[in-house]
Amino acid sequence: MTIDWTAHRREAHSLGRTQEFLKQIIYGGNDGIVTTFAIVAGFAGAASDGAGQIGAVAVLVFGLANLFADAVSMGLGEFLSTRSQHDLYRTRRSSELREIAENPAQERFEMVHILRQRGLPDNEAETTADIMLRHPDMMADLMMTYEFGMHDPAEENPAINGFVTFCSFVVFGAVPLVPYFISEPTPATFIHSVMTTAGALIALGLLRWNATGEPLHRSVGETVLVGTVCAVVAYGVGMLVGG
Repeated sequence: MTIDWTAHRREAHSLGRTQEFLKQIIYGGNDGIVTTFAIVAGFAGAASDGAGQIGAVAVLVFGLANLFADAVSMGLGEFLSTRSQHDLYRTRRSSELREIAENPAQERFEMVHILRQRGLPDNEAETTADIMLRHPDMMADLMMTYEFGMHDPAEENPAINGFVTFCSFVVFGAVPLVPYFISEPTPATFIHSVMTTAGALIALGLLRWNATGEPLHRSVGETVLVGTVCAVVAYGVGMLVGG
């Protein structure tokens, strides 16, 4: 009987889609919020320092252009990153298999040392290493995990990872622009954008908290803090350039 481990994790361990793609969702969402709000904050900072009235169209044109350009860049970057992880893992694993075949004594020594570090008594470590040598594929997998700190990325689909990153970037990144779809860019509109941006950051933090079970204040606080720092920098740069 062959176990479908992906289905098993979802059914037996309640591992949902959010947990599976948490990295891509948080990475894309946070960068989307911060990047788009940086455009809004930059315009607001320039306008407040005497650069003149900036129309909503200008904010939306620059904001949307930046949103989709960066979303594509982020999605393709995630795609290439995952592909590179696959390539690196396969190359390193092939090299490890070759080393096991050509220099089994050295690889056995390393395996014994690894097993001892993880709490096996000397005699059990020696016995386990001897068994592993008779199963080079399994030994290579263990060496990849414990010697190189690399996990098999076979279940990660580069295209899906890239698409999830793109969607998360667009969905969360569009939030700071919503007030500018509704009204002209006045100081009140910028305040509304700040509020919607803060709401998006909090929502992203809550999503992270729900998926990881980390302390609520840490999940939300870190997410909001990162966004706040970037927003302050963007607003400050806008004021300097506008002046």
